[in-house]
Amino acid sequence: MSTSYKGPIVLIIMDGVGIKEIETGNAVTGAKKPILDNCMKNYPMQKLKAHGTAVGLPSDGDMGNSEVGHNAIGAGQVYSQGAKLVSESLASKSMYQSEVWKSLVADAKKGGTMHFIGLLSDGNVHSHIDHLLAMLDEAKEEGVAKVRIHILLDGRDVGETSALQYVDQLEAKLAELSDDSHDYRIASGGGRMVITMDRYGANWGMVEAGWKTHVLGEGRQFATAKEAIETFRSEIPNVIDQDLPAFVIAENGAPVGTIEDGDSVILFNFRGDRAQELTVAFESGADFDKFDRVRVPSVNYAGMLEYDGDLHIPKKFLVSPPVIRNTLGELLANKGIAQLAISETQKYGHVTYFFNGNRSSKFNEDLEEYIEIPSDIVPFEQRPWMKSAEITDKLVELISENKYPFMRVNFPNGDMVGHTGVFESAVIGVESVDIALKRILPAIDAVGGMAIITADHGNAEEMYELAKDGTPKADKDGRIKAKTSHTLNPVPCIFYDNTENKDKYEVVDSDSYGLANIAATIADLLGVEKPECWEPSMIKLK
Repeated sequence: MSTSYKGPIVLIIMDGVGIKEIETGNAVTGAKKPILDNCMKNYPMQKLKAHGTAVGLPSDGDMGNSEVGHNAIGAGQVYSQGAKLVSESLASKSMYQSEVWKSLVADAKKGGTMHFIGLLSDGNVHSHIDHLLAMLDEAKEEGVAKVRIHILLDGRDVGETSALQYVDQLEAKLAELSDDSHDYRIASGGGRMVITMDRYGANWGMVEAGWKTHVLGEGRQFATAKEAIETFRSEIPNVIDQDLPAFVIAENGAPVGTIEDGDSVILFNFRGDRAQELTVAFESGADFDKFDRVRVPSVNYAGMLEYDGDLHIPKKFLVSPPVIRNTLGELLANKGIAQLAISETQKYGHVTYFFNGNRSSKFNEDLEEYIEIPSDIVPFEQRPWMKSAEITDKLVELISENKYPFMRVNFPNGDMVGHTGVFESAVIGVESVDIALKRILPAIDAVGGMAIITADHGNAEEMYELAKDGTPKADKDGRIKAKTSHTLNPVPCIFYDNTENKDKYEVVDSDSYGLANIAATIADLLGVEKPECWEPSMIKLK
């Protein structure tokens, strides 16, 4: 027997809302969320793995993230992801055999400088410091005389004030590599939410600030990165690493590492969403109109991975990304099933590009509608409801029209507000999603549809750094240390179904499910034959 819904199957992704029993610092349990609580209590629910090997990362000690999470949800299977691909390429040294690497080294050895730009941490979400250190070793071994590193400070995927840990590690490596014929130094830096790492065109001003810092060498000057970080911390109360201002390392009043004609530049971030805009700034011609670049050096530029396979951004890259085929979106398009994807700017690319296997274009222009609600350029802790109301307005309208058998929506609040480390704001973020559910679920009921309510990874359920005994850690001034990173916790997967179809299937309990099991489940609910390569469905048809 198959299911047959009068209304849509709606996949609701509560970004960054994980499950954790400990209530201390838990903005999910701390939120007033009667709708979500009712759904968890009265409807079938499974806990899904959303980190580590379940989403293609190297180990189960690796936190999930929105990119790999949406890849897994949309693909229906697990692919080796950025961090694992790069680690494997470095371990085998196959990266260094590529024509791209060889050309970067060759140009740097002609008298230019080899520049590395990227996020300096071991968060393994956008980058890993070990990848940078390995490439520095290889650069010296191959005779590159001058290297400059432009560091983006994390405090988001790692401890909020852990920057000096990574700076010290990098400086030790640079001291080891530098000698009379090798000059390896940090040249510039700044917090990842201040410069360079914007995404989805939400704030090109961040990229402009990064360009001025890394390329032009404009900005406040310091003798060392450590001096810059310590100075900013003393001047800005309670500032965390991701929000530290830009800085330039200088000697005798002159920047030590501007980017010039003939240089080689490597963006060593492997995750694509926050790498594309800087890449476009480097690779675009005179038609670039996002900001005044002042001067555009003629460089040999490469990314760690191909960040957009459809748009071919960047033109050169060091490691080939996974080729993700047979996605849910592709299957439904091939079957003639109309589908909708909607979110605000901050997560729009996740329900489109990442969900579709790193594909920018639609599978079928006539059957797919993508809606982006522009995000506000306001610190998320100051407006934690974000665009949840506007997303819901449009979604409810389209549910009532009932022309899309499959709809997917992402509410970014739990993740984007969770990253701020502000507990009270994260609570409001979660409550805002619950208010959205209060409006969406009756609209689904009214047209005879059902919803799968889930998340792509955890975040808001751990807003404090906790000691082993479960008590919050404190900084030197006695303040609770905020946790701004993702987590290793499972996420909910709720089957909200008030139709007669709920009696036509049963949810099969298992502790082995991950995000990749969602696709086959949706295919079963829609009555579509699924590819054999997919992970199993979570339901059994009666």
